[in-house]
Amino acid sequence: QVQLVESGGGLVQPGGSLRLSCAASDGIFTIYHMGWYRQAPGKQRDLVATITSAHSTIYADSVKGRFTISRDNNKRTVYLQMNSLQPEDTAVYYCNAVRPGGGNYYPLWDWGQGTQVTVSS
Repeated sequence: QVQLVESGGGLVQPGGSLRLSCAASDGIFTIYHMGWYRQAPGKQRDLVATITSAHSTIYADSVKGRFTISRDNNKRTVYLQMNSLQPEDTAVYYCNAVRPGGGNYYPLWDWGQGTQVTVSS
């Protein structure tokens, strides 16, 4: 089972930026679609961005134009650059491999510990 380790979260003021990283323990990472999810307190875990092995990307409407997902297959790492952060972006952020199907994406691996992002003045 591939292990995922997220990092890069923190406390940032509204309008600020953060860059999250997610490192995978196995090189098989390179053949999978990867996604970033977030879960705010009391809410479900939502997918915010995906990237294919060919680097094609899709974003949720709530983050489009502000967040950028990317990957470095040599480093087995996927990134989430987050700009113009707002309080509603506050959540624990997770990455996972995802499988597309029927217009949805399904997580494939065990979840990591996530990284907390807090946007507050």
